[in-house]
Amino acid sequence: MDKVTKITLMFDFYGQLLTDKQRDFIELYYGNDLSLGEIAEKYGVSRQAVHDTLKRTENMLQSYESKLQLVNKYLTQRARLAEAARLLEECDSPVSQQVSRAREILQEVLEMDGG
Repeated sequence: MDKVTKITLMFDFYGQLLTDKQRDFIELYYGNDLSLGEIAEKYGVSRQAVHDTLKRTENMLQSYESKLQLVNKYLTQRARLAEAARLLEECDSPVSQQVSRAREILQEVLEMDGG
């Protein structure tokens, strides 16, 4: 998983634990693809201040994840649901209404957040 995706996922899970400024900087940098200079100009601070805040915030997010493992658990569950959906699709025997409905439910869950 690339850094941007990982930071974005951790932000989704732990963003509410950050300050408003930390949330804003992460959203602008990773979500809106603004440069350090653009963020610095918008907030009236130096590029270095933005960089330091981003690094400190990334470290905090990583610390939360290492302790709570919410992103890891989420990714593991998504992988297991995808595997269950794949196995249901591979069923050769006539499909019962219950199996068909289970397929639909799994597909809905996997599509809820673009999975």
